Amino acid sequence: MKVLVVDDSPLVRNMVKKACMGSEFEVVGEAKNGEEAVRSYRELNPDIVTLDVTMPMKDGLKAAEEILACNPEARILLLSAMGDEGLLEKARKMGIASSLQKPFTAPVLLEALRALSRG
Repeated sequence: MKVLVVDDSPLVRNMVKKACMGSEFEVVGEAKNGEEAVRSYRELNPDIVTLDVTMPMKDGLKAAEEILACNPEARILLLSAMGDEGLLEKARKMGIASSLQKPFTAPVLLEALRALSRG
């Protein structure tokens, strides 16, 4: 399964990439803001997008809205920090049910990706 990793933190992007190494998930691209996320999604057509909620230039929810407009079946795993509950509720109303709170461990991330890949 192809994964696009979107987070403004290089540390989080690297953590997701390391967690995916040796698993059934292959990181095919990275983006550091919502604008790059939408552009990369269109170019790479990944199976799953890990998407930070709070980012510069375009936040994760706006990027998710644009990604879902391109592909209503897009699988998105939102990554949120403490205190993003209002944003997560908005995401659920948009139809994004999968989210993970930072910080997370590699096994927890992989299980969330597997659950999302199963639909």
